[in-house]
Amino acid sequence: MAEPQARETAILGGGCFWCLDAAYRQLNGVLEVESGYAGGHVEQPSYEEVCGKKTGHAEVVRVVFDPGVISYADLLRVFFTLHDPTTRDRQGADIGPQYRSVIFATSDSQAETARQVVSEITAEGIWSDPIVTELAPEARFWPAEPEHQDYFARNPWAGYCRVVVAPKVAKFRQKFAARLKSAAA
Repeated sequence: MAEPQARETAILGGGCFWCLDAAYRQLNGVLEVESGYAGGHVEQPSYEEVCGKKTGHAEVVRVVFDPGVISYADLLRVFFTLHDPTTRDRQGADIGPQYRSVIFATSDSQAETARQVVSEITAEGIWSDPIVTELAPEARFWPAEPEHQDYFARNPWAGYCRVVVAPKVAKFRQKFAARLKSAAA
């Protein structure tokens, strides 16, 4: 009988959740990815409410992963290549608090790892401006509507996917080719 997989959860917001969702689904060691909302004060928010900028939520992905295959630190290294962590409440043309760069740490260990990875990336000089990613304690995760799940795979020809998501996914696939699931490689 096979041993059960170890499971941890990461909750990350890096602009539009479609970009993060598309990349994390391809990583070896990632077991589940779900787009949703976290960090706000409204119960069960809708996409329209979150886009209205009054709920306090960020668009996030909840990533369930096997830490024996991919570390939380490596998930964060991917995270920092998928979006610009130096702009507050903005990713490209997407503006508003729902697009903020945020890590919702689910444990003290995750918070410490996040601080270490931010220091590492800062020291590497990958970004010329300071990283403004918010580090917050775990917040209630609300799943997004079904049409937002695995959006890029289902809508590759949509304008936003062609112009915004596809280039980020291509950059991710090139940089992390050795970490991709065999079906994605």
